[in-house]
Amino acid sequence: MDIRRVPFDHPDAVKLNDEVQAEYHERYGDGGDATSLEPADFEPPRGVYLIVYDALGRPVATGGWRSQDHNGEGNEDGDAELKRMFVIREMRGLGLARRVLSALEDDARAAGRRRMVLETGTQQPEAIGLYTSSGYEPCAKFGYYRFHEASRCYAKPLGREAS
Repeated sequence: MDIRRVPFDHPDAVKLNDEVQAEYHERYGDGGDATSLEPADFEPPRGVYLIVYDALGRPVATGGWRSQDHNGEGNEDGDAELKRMFVIREMRGLGLARRVLSALEDDARAAGRRRMVLETGTQQPEAIGLYTSSGYEPCAKFGYYRFHEASRCYAKPLGREAS
Protein backbone atom coordinates (compact mmCIF):
# COMPACT_ATOMS: atom_id res chain seq x y z
CA MET A 1 0.00 0.00 0.00
CA ASP A 2 1.13 3.49 -0.88
CA ILE A 3 0.12 6.35 1.46
CA ARG A 4 0.31 9.77 -0.20
CA ARG A 5 -0.28 13.34 0.97
CA VAL A 6 -2.78 15.00 -1.34
CA PRO A 7 -4.85 18.18 -1.31
CA PHE A 8 -8.37 17.76 0.07
CA ASP A 9 -9.74 18.81 -3.33
CA HIS A 10 -7.65 16.26 -5.27
CA PRO A 11 -9.94 14.25 -7.62
CA ASP A 12 -9.30 11.00 -5.71
CA ALA A 13 -10.06 12.74 -2.42
CA VAL A 14 -13.29 14.13 -3.86
CA LYS A 15 -14.27 10.66 -5.13
CA LEU A 16 -13.67 9.00 -1.75
CA ASN A 17 -15.33 11.87 0.09
CA ASP A 18 -18.44 11.31 -2.04
CA GLU A 19 -18.34 7.62 -1.07
CA VAL A 20 -18.00 8.32 2.65
CA GLN A 21 -20.81 10.87 2.47
CA ALA A 22 -23.05 8.27 0.81
CA GLU A 23 -22.19 5.81 3.59
CA TYR A 24 -22.98 8.40 6.27
CA HIS A 25 -26.34 8.99 4.59
CA GLU A 26 -26.97 5.23 4.48
CA ARG A 27 -26.19 4.89 8.19
CA TYR A 28 -27.83 8.08 9.49
CA GLY A 29 -30.34 9.06 6.78
CA ASP A 30 -29.31 12.71 6.95
CA GLY A 31 -27.58 13.42 3.65
CA GLY A 32 -24.04 13.00 5.03
CA ASP A 33 -21.71 14.94 7.29
CA ALA A 34 -22.63 18.64 7.27
CA THR A 35 -19.40 19.75 8.97
CA SER A 36 -17.80 22.56 7.00
CA LEU A 37 -14.44 21.52 5.53
CA GLU A 38 -12.19 23.54 3.23
CA PRO A 39 -9.12 22.38 1.28
CA ALA A 40 -7.03 24.93 3.21
CA ASP A 41 -7.92 23.10 6.46
CA PHE A 42 -5.63 20.26 5.41
CA GLU A 43 -2.63 22.24 4.17
CA PRO A 44 0.56 21.62 6.15
CA PRO A 45 1.57 22.62 8.74
CA ARG A 46 -2.03 23.16 9.96
CA GLY A 47 -3.27 19.82 8.70
CA VAL A 48 -2.74 17.03 6.21
CA TYR A 49 -4.87 14.77 4.03
CA LEU A 50 -3.80 11.24 3.12
CA ILE A 51 -4.97 8.72 0.56
CA VAL A 52 -3.96 5.06 0.50
CA TYR A 53 -3.52 3.56 -2.95
CA ASP A 54 -3.49 -0.17 -3.61
CA ALA A 55 -1.00 -2.01 -5.83
CA LEU A 56 -3.11 -1.13 -8.91
CA GLY A 57 -3.05 2.58 -8.06
CA ARG A 58 -6.68 2.71 -6.92
CA PRO A 59 -7.55 5.03 -4.02
CA VAL A 60 -8.87 2.78 -1.25
CA ALA A 61 -8.68 4.72 2.03
CA THR A 62 -8.47 8.29 3.31
CA GLY A 63 -8.05 10.34 6.41
CA GLY A 64 -6.96 13.78 7.43
CA TRP A 65 -6.45 16.08 10.36
CA ARG A 66 -6.91 19.81 10.72
CA SER A 67 -5.74 22.18 13.44
CA GLN A 68 -8.29 23.35 15.94
CA ASP A 69 -7.74 25.67 18.83
CA HIS A 70 -10.02 26.98 21.56
CA ASN A 71 -13.29 27.98 19.92
CA GLY A 72 -17.00 28.18 20.55
CA GLU A 73 -17.48 24.56 19.47
CA GLY A 74 -15.61 22.95 22.36
CA ASN A 75 -12.11 22.51 20.99
CA GLU A 76 -8.99 23.19 23.04
CA ASP A 77 -5.73 24.86 22.07
CA GLY A 78 -3.45 22.36 20.36
CA ASP A 79 -6.17 20.04 19.04
CA ALA A 80 -5.79 18.13 15.81
CA GLU A 81 -9.23 17.08 14.58
CA LEU A 82 -9.43 13.80 12.70
CA LYS A 83 -11.66 13.98 9.61
CA ARG A 84 -12.89 11.71 6.82
CA MET A 85 -11.40 8.43 7.96
CA PHE A 86 -12.72 5.98 5.40
CA VAL A 87 -11.85 2.63 3.82
CA ILE A 88 -13.76 1.33 0.81
CA ARG A 89 -15.86 -1.74 1.64
CA GLU A 90 -13.82 -4.32 -0.25
CA MET A 91 -10.61 -3.27 1.57
CA ARG A 92 -11.95 -3.29 5.12
CA GLY A 93 -10.47 -5.60 7.71
CA LEU A 94 -6.91 -5.29 6.37
CA GLY A 95 -5.61 -2.78 8.90
CA LEU A 96 -5.66 0.21 6.53
CA ALA A 97 -7.60 2.48 8.88
CA ARG A 98 -5.17 1.73 11.70
CA ARG A 99 -2.20 2.56 9.43
CA VAL A 100 -3.79 5.83 8.33
CA LEU A 101 -4.65 6.72 11.92
CA SER A 102 -1.07 6.11 13.04
CA ALA A 103 0.34 8.20 10.16
CA LEU A 104 -2.04 11.05 10.99
CA GLU A 105 -1.14 10.95 14.67
CA ASP A 106 2.56 11.04 13.83
CA ASP A 107 2.07 13.97 11.46
CA ALA A 108 -0.03 15.97 13.93
CA ARG A 109 2.49 15.31 16.70
CA ALA A 110 5.34 16.50 14.45
CA ALA A 111 3.32 19.66 13.73
CA GLY A 112 3.18 20.39 17.46
CA ARG A 113 -0.44 19.42 18.07
CA ARG A 114 -1.08 18.17 21.60
CA ARG A 115 -4.29 16.15 21.29
CA MET A 116 -6.05 14.26 18.51
CA VAL A 117 -9.83 14.57 18.71
CA LEU A 118 -12.59 13.07 16.65
CA GLU A 119 -16.32 12.89 16.40
CA THR A 120 -18.11 9.77 15.22
CA GLY A 121 -21.56 8.35 15.78
CA THR A 122 -23.43 5.46 17.27
CA GLN A 123 -24.11 3.99 13.82
CA GLN A 124 -20.36 3.50 13.27
CA PRO A 125 -19.45 0.79 15.80
CA GLU A 126 -16.40 -0.29 13.82
CA ALA A 127 -15.01 3.25 14.00
CA ILE A 128 -15.64 3.38 17.74
CA GLY A 129 -13.84 0.04 18.09
CA LEU A 130 -10.84 1.27 16.10
CA TYR A 131 -10.49 4.43 18.14
CA THR A 132 -10.97 2.90 21.57
CA SER A 133 -8.53 0.08 20.76
CA SER A 134 -6.03 2.76 19.64
CA GLY A 135 -6.03 4.59 22.96
CA TYR A 136 -8.83 7.12 22.42
CA GLU A 137 -11.10 7.89 25.34
CA PRO A 138 -14.47 9.64 25.48
CA CYS A 139 -14.17 13.41 25.85
CA ALA A 140 -16.46 16.43 26.07
CA LYS A 141 -18.48 16.80 22.90
CA PHE A 142 -17.26 19.36 20.39
CA GLY A 143 -17.87 20.42 16.81
CA TYR A 144 -20.87 20.63 14.57
CA TYR A 145 -22.67 17.58 16.03
CA ARG A 146 -21.95 18.29 19.73
CA PHE A 147 -25.66 18.59 20.52
CA HIS A 148 -26.74 15.44 18.63
CA GLU A 149 -27.66 12.39 20.70
CA ALA A 150 -25.91 9.97 18.31
CA SER A 151 -22.63 11.91 18.44
CA ARG A 152 -19.64 10.41 20.25
CA CYS A 153 -16.40 12.33 20.76
CA TYR A 154 -13.01 10.89 21.63
CA ALA A 155 -9.55 12.26 22.34
CA LYS A 156 -6.00 10.98 22.67
CA PRO A 157 -2.99 12.92 23.94
CA LEU A 158 -0.25 13.25 21.33
CA GLY A 159 2.71 13.15 23.69
CA ARG A 160 6.15 12.41 22.35
CA GLU A 161 6.51 8.81 21.25
CA ALA A 162 9.55 6.81 22.29
CA SER A 163 11.91 6.33 19.36
